[in-house]
Amino acid sequence: MPNILGNKIGMTQIFAENGNAIPVTVIKVGPCHVTQIKSIENNGYNAIQIGYQEVNKNKLNKPERGHLEKINTVSLKYLKEYQVSNIQDFKIGQIIDVETFKEGDYVDVTGKSIGKGFAGNQKRNNFSRGPMTHGSKNHREPGSIGQSTTPGRVFPGKRMAGRLGGGQITISNLKVFKIDAKENLLILQGSVPGKPGNLLSIKSTKRI
Repeated sequence: MPNILGNKIGMTQIFAENGNAIPVTVIKVGPCHVTQIKSIENNGYNAIQIGYQEVNKNKLNKPERGHLEKINTVSLKYLKEYQVSNIQDFKIGQIIDVETFKEGDYVDVTGKSIGKGFAGNQKRNNFSRGPMTHGSKNHREPGSIGQSTTPGRVFPGKRMAGRLGGGQITISNLKVFKIDAKENLLILQGSVPGKPGNLLSIKSTKRI
């Protein structure tokens, strides 16, 4: 099952044959290089490490440069490991690109969501506001957060104001709508995390 890294380009719409406008996300994926293979015998599990986005070797630290020079491959900015069922399907230096997917496949896309800074309860937790008239001074304030004598404390995980967004999230079961092998573009039906340019991890999945 192919797994790959890419960058979000943005969203657009494609018209189907029946005239429906389908929202899609365009992602520039790969080509990725297989930089390491782990086996049950040596590491306790089967996995491959892939590298993405060629950069000047001066952009990498010495351990990263040494790791990639050892296998005689180009300097790669991002490295990510994926567990696989059969390592016999892969070899060091193998190129994984958009052609490993097929139209109609389903994928899970993981990335960092857009950070929205510090947010209050109405925006962060969908709380309702207080009365706006009749002398009320509780419009967007959180109000009471604890109990009285029993238990006399605030439970951990209480929904309050705080940082919103900027976390890793996964969108599951997105359909591969179209593939452009010439430009290394993967067009998915629906939206994916983050803003344009965001690094994304794309994993094949079975539709639930």
